Amino acid sequence: MRAQFILSEIGIGLRRNLSMTISVVLVTFVCLTFLGAAALLQAQIDKMKDDWYDKVEVSVFLCPANSAAPTCAAGEVTQEQRDDILAALDSPQVAAFVQEIYPESKEQAFEAFQRQFGDQFWASAATAEDMNASLRIKLTDPEQYQVVADVVSGRPGVESVEDQRRLFDNLFLVLDRATWAAGGLAAIMLLAAVLLITTTIRLSALSRKRETGIMRLVGASTLFIQLPFMLEGAIAATLGAALAIGGLWLGVEYLVTDWLGQSVTWIPYVSTADVLTIAPLLVVVAFVLAAISSLVTLSRYTKV
Repeated sequence: MRAQFILSEIGIGLRRNLSMTISVVLVTFVCLTFLGAAALLQAQIDKMKDDWYDKVEVSVFLCPANSAAPTCAAGEVTQEQRDDILAALDSPQVAAFVQEIYPESKEQAFEAFQRQFGDQFWASAATAEDMNASLRIKLTDPEQYQVVADVVSGRPGVESVEDQRRLFDNLFLVLDRATWAAGGLAAIMLLAAVLLITTTIRLSALSRKRETGIMRLVGASTLFIQLPFMLEGAIAATLGAALAIGGLWLGVEYLVTDWLGQSVTWIPYVSTADVLTIAPLLVVVAFVLAAISSLVTLSRYTKV
């Protein structure tokens, strides 16, 4: 009997404040979508880091015939200088961080250049003599790039040392900032959702002031009186969370997996499994929103 009464009161409250309830659902949907998008974007960054950082190499570019670098004053790198560089990389303080060394000749560098830029008109003027011979170093731990760079940088025959990870770090920096932007928007929308849920509960309480007054006179407990209002906010927030989870799932399935996944195949993408992983978080946030709003409103409602 009590459950039936509470359910009927919830239905009455939702009908009386239908427009506000819809607003709560929509605002909760938008803010949780931003929050979920931020979480998925961070998961995407983590996947890319795990995949790409394991593949990055340190490139030691050797001196060509005509170079203005101080370490190339003697001209093109000699075999003796090569041997000295390799010996430095094989030293005890560095060898533990070096997994493999792949020498690349000018001809091999030119072939790679042609594969990547051969269709560009300006690339037709390049020759193998314009390329740098290099040593491609695979590290056991990409984070230890500086240890290797410090050993070979400045040695005769070494024109420059580059870490491929730096190319990715710029991309990850942009993605991290996008994550913070999405999180900031989500925080603003969360505040708007709290205010809307609070207003909805308040309006619902005021519209039923007479009924709740009678209930109090006949001995109904405070929890029994307040429970329908709390559940109204929880239902609206949960509907918003469900819509957000559904929207994120569809977005990942059709935009990321089916579209981006088919167009750009060399990037590890988030999947619908990641959406299901963050789904409980979104539901919990929705309930927290409803709980905060209910506490803020109903603590004052008893005085109305």
